[in-house]
Amino acid sequence: MPIYLYWGDNDFALTQAVNELRQSVLDPNWLSFNYDRIPPDQSDAVIQGLNQAMTPPFGMGGRLVWLVDTTVCQTCSENLLAELQRTLPAIPPESILLLTSHNRPDGRLKSTKLLQKHAKIKEFPLIPPWKTEELVQQVKSYAQTTGVKLTPLAAELLADAVGNNTRQLANELDKLRLYAGDETTSLDERAVATLVTTTTHNSLQLAGSILKGDTHKALGLIADLINNNEHPLRIVATLVGQFRTWLWVKLMISEGEKDIKVIANAAEVGNPKRIYFLKKDVQHLSLDQLMATLRVLLELEVSLKRGADGLSTLQTQVIKLCQICR
Repeated sequence: MPIYLYWGDNDFALTQAVNELRQSVLDPNWLSFNYDRIPPDQSDAVIQGLNQAMTPPFGMGGRLVWLVDTTVCQTCSENLLAELQRTLPAIPPESILLLTSHNRPDGRLKSTKLLQKHAKIKEFPLIPPWKTEELVQQVKSYAQTTGVKLTPLAAELLADAVGNNTRQLANELDKLRLYAGDETTSLDERAVATLVTTTTHNSLQLAGSILKGDTHKALGLIADLINNNEHPLRIVATLVGQFRTWLWVKLMISEGEKDIKVIANAAEVGNPKRIYFLKKDVQHLSLDQLMATLRVLLELEVSLKRGADGLSTLQTQVIKLCQICR
């Protein structure tokens, strides 16, 4: 299939996929003739890309035309749509047209429906930081691809260290692969703890500090997160997800539910064994307290979306959250 649409907010994984596609299509000796990377700031970027994709490759290998950060799946004029309808079915198999975007394609648009018909579409999402089981599975998948053998505890420790940062995950696995050398046994958690650089702080640690009412530590974590360019709304999304999970666990317990599988299903927790630890987390809090935290988090999200200063707004609302949880 000569047309690909890659989208998502996992920049590292998306870039890796682009590089793999480029290596599979292009002959290095004819790269300058057959590779076009067209940025989105050109007014006729899509038309230019379509014209280039229709041009036969020179010499050996194929042709790759990359429309970077295109908005064709968010907005598309009638004239552009007509050009897409005319050109997409006619692109020769030796030419590859690649479209990438950070934004989800709008399924209501005719241009998106057209690409769904003619293109191979792949999403590259970032796993939310609170979905710890998925992060561990991601570590195991990357480790298998890299050829690194990890014990279950080592995989969990690595997932906790890097979170959803796939670029750091790949770098740390390369380091572990070099350390292991020809060793055939699995690396344990001690090796990971020794070699892996733990991400300075993450939003889940912030949630834990808030739950304990530790204002001083929570404020320090906020400063670290902002200094490491973590977006305030992403921090809030993690907090909302974690406190929502705690609320569901507390609610099910208050209603007398004892089956951990039922509680896990209600709280959308993939591993029922985690319920034991989640129950311990919230045993000192009432249902009303946890409900109050979500109200504050909603206020925080609304303020940030209205343009409030990220650091000061987070600090103010986190102080409130810590007071609620004491």
